[in-house]
Amino acid sequence: MLFDKYRYVVVEGPIGVGKTSLASRLAKHYEAAELLEKPEENPFLARFYEDPARHALSTQLYFLFQRIDEVRYLTQMDLFSTSTVADYLFDKDVLFARLNLSDEEFALYQKIYHNLAPQAPAPDLVIYLQASPESLIERVHKRAAPYERQITDSYLTRLAQAYSDFFYHYDTAPVFIVNSENLNFVDSDEDFALLLQRIEGMRGQRDFFSRGA
Repeated sequence: MLFDKYRYVVVEGPIGVGKTSLASRLAKHYEAAELLEKPEENPFLARFYEDPARHALSTQLYFLFQRIDEVRYLTQMDLFSTSTVADYLFDKDVLFARLNLSDEEFALYQKIYHNLAPQAPAPDLVIYLQASPESLIERVHKRAAPYERQITDSYLTRLAQAYSDFFYHYDTAPVFIVNSENLNFVDSDEDFALLLQRIEGMRGQRDFFSRGA
């Protein structure tokens, strides 16, 4: 069983990769608690996609405080008796900040982040979902969430690369890297079962799973 080994599991990846869908299915399958991002609650997000330079800092700080408020409760819980699946990694907040903020804004952001980060517990496992920029662009356009309609293809491409760079260096927790191009964890029970089998068989700090077309 996945949660016999990992009590706090995070599913991560760029916009459109399916992290929330997988996190929700994992939580339901294992009867675990869900900890999900709520981007629709950020009042600056839609404005950020319309005018990134003007609204990047306010958007990023809102997300930073929202996320720390949500993960703080994990430090107060008995993680040995409660399993949790999240669809975001607190540490990745810096990824978006570095991508979107000016140098001066990023310096200010870092001061705030470093004061808050010690309050966020490290996960026991991170499932990092990958997909090509082309697939991300297609998926985001297809679902067309209101706050995502202004996202440019170039931004999604840069974001996918930023995630790749981030997880290349990330070593705080074990990472199971999944190429999601030819996998459908939401609609295919077979794909979902195969993923669980591979995760539960993971050895060491890093593993990779890909399925041919």
